[in-house]
Amino acid sequence: MSNQNEKNLVPTETEDTLIISDEIAVKVDHVSILFNLNKEGVDSFKEYMIKLLKRQLHYDEFWALTDVSFELKKGERLGILGLNGAGKSTLLKTIAGVLKPYEGSVTVKGVIAPLLELGAGFDGQYTGKENIFLYGSVMGYSRDFIASKYDEIVKFSELEKFIDVPLKNYSSGMKARLGFAIATAVEPEVLILDEVLSVGDAKFRAKSEKKVRSMFDKGVTVLFVSHSVDQVKSICNKAILLEHGKIIAQGTAEEVAAIYEEKTSKTLEAQMKDAVKDLNKVKNKIAKINEAAAQTGEGVSAKVVKDVQVKVDDINKELGKAREAGEGETE
Repeated sequence: MSNQNEKNLVPTETEDTLIISDEIAVKVDHVSILFNLNKEGVDSFKEYMIKLLKRQLHYDEFWALTDVSFELKKGERLGILGLNGAGKSTLLKTIAGVLKPYEGSVTVKGVIAPLLELGAGFDGQYTGKENIFLYGSVMGYSRDFIASKYDEIVKFSELEKFIDVPLKNYSSGMKARLGFAIATAVEPEVLILDEVLSVGDAKFRAKSEKKVRSMFDKGVTVLFVSHSVDQVKSICNKAILLEHGKIIAQGTAEEVAAIYEEKTSKTLEAQMKDAVKDLNKVKNKIAKINEAAAQTGEGVSAKVVKDVQVKVDDINKELGKAREAGEGETE
């Protein structure tokens, strides 16, 4: 579902000119990601080794990505669409180098600015200043580079008064602002955006969006994940659609967005039908309770009435959310 904050990120000119060269900036070649889901808890390394030697470790295999391939030329902007759990964030983390492919390979040419989980590498016991160097090292920046950008980072984050305070005393918004300032301290050649940027208050959000748009204007290669079809069509010239870790459609942003909208409308329709079925079941239960009460002359317990009413309220809430989601997708 799109909202006003999401729409603010859309460039003023929806059909801005892309600066594209023939040089390949990003190549994803038959990439698959496998996660082993442990069926039982292991509390220590010692216990892990004992169970490993006794062959008592059992896993469920989960393929988050399967045989994903595409190329991006320098300056192109790729939108990545898909329902929740489709593998969008896993793909971005793989391209950013956070995850290593189980099969296949990823090649990226140029400096990467991954705006993924801002502040994921912070330590709450360290001060804001210490975390700038810690987070910078996690992102692959040298200490000398972070030192040269330190004043710029602090100024952009607007945390001058709190920079020597332990991060455990920061609000989530302050952490995100600091993470964004560090992540965008470079002049990237490849920009990775996971979902819509919504950092800090309205004033800081406008500043962060302006910073991102300035990167667009410099011909940066973009990989952009969003549930907003309007954003993808406005920002990107190409798109892929993921489903259960596989690419099921790729082409222009307009073409793939149309397929995505069709699939989401069918999913919404199925959810609505299931909710209506549940509501009808509850109504039938109420009718049977009333019928039984009329025959026996005994009143229905307050607990039964309350339980049924709670179920009805829950279903009505889900129907309301589904309707709002449908309206958001069509905006």
